[in-house]
Amino acid sequence: MAQTGHTENSTTQHTKHSTTMRRTLRREAPSTIGLLADAQDFAAMRRYRTFAFDDHTVYLQQVEGLLKALAAQGVHTTVALFDPEDYAEYCAESGLDADTGASRSRFTAEIAAAGATVAYTGQRLSDLIPVLVSRAVRQATWEYATLLLADLGTCADCGQDIGRAAFDRASHLLTRLLEAAGPGTHHLVCSTPTDNDQLLAVLHTHRDTAGPARLDSSEGAEFATVLAVAIALESRGGVVLRTSAPDSPDRVHGWRLGHGALAPLTAGEVFNAYCTDAETGEPVSPESGVEYCAGFDIGADPAEPHH
Repeated sequence: MAQTGHTENSTTQHTKHSTTMRRTLRREAPSTIGLLADAQDFAAMRRYRTFAFDDHTVYLQQVEGLLKALAAQGVHTTVALFDPEDYAEYCAESGLDADTGASRSRFTAEIAAAGATVAYTGQRLSDLIPVLVSRAVRQATWEYATLLLADLGTCADCGQDIGRAAFDRASHLLTRLLEAAGPGTHHLVCSTPTDNDQLLAVLHTHRDTAGPARLDSSEGAEFATVLAVAIALESRGGVVLRTSAPDSPDRVHGWRLGHGALAPLTAGEVFNAYCTDAETGEPVSPESGVEYCAGFDIGADPAEPHH
């Protein structure tokens, strides 16, 4: 009997130890949640029998509760945007049954690997969703712009890769613009039309009185890629720079892109561009405490002849 009790105690201790170890590993295993942020996307997922939710508001509340619970356990969690159309295509191409939780989980892991995710750090879901949507749009824009550049091929005259040459030129223009902008907090926007869409890239930088501008490398690459599309396609691209500095009004400058160079806009052109609704063409009241200034010479090298 004593031997039996000893064996049972050993088994119990081993089970408890294993459970503790699994919990420890679980805290060190990151989690990703595929979020249906849009009510229309949520409605599209309801056609699957295994999708258990029928109310978008309740669904969002449950997701937020799960995020809080995982954070309380010390689990690092990221949130990715779940797109039902992309999910259906993914399942069809992979030969997966779309009406299973395992397939949804696998798809979530795939989209998270693409990088368009937001880490949960305790923020409200209502604050997290706009950031996530913005990041997903940026990712899609960068992928589309990259594909456009890759499809341009090589120059028939010199054999140079057109997309690569345009990206190199865009990177040079961006570097010169940041250097010429001087110290302050800078917000740059580049926009250019394509056959299918209006591409838009945003870049935030800060530069102290001494030293180079500090910027996110991925934002910089995205900005340069969209600018490169405008250069390569010789489209009506434009760049706007807004600079903020302590104890002074914000300054807004603008340039139009032409022949591989950024040509400064006049103060009047900057004012008209900034104070006109892009969709309706109606005037928009100018912001208080903002100076609309002409673009300045960024000191870029002359563009090489474009083939």
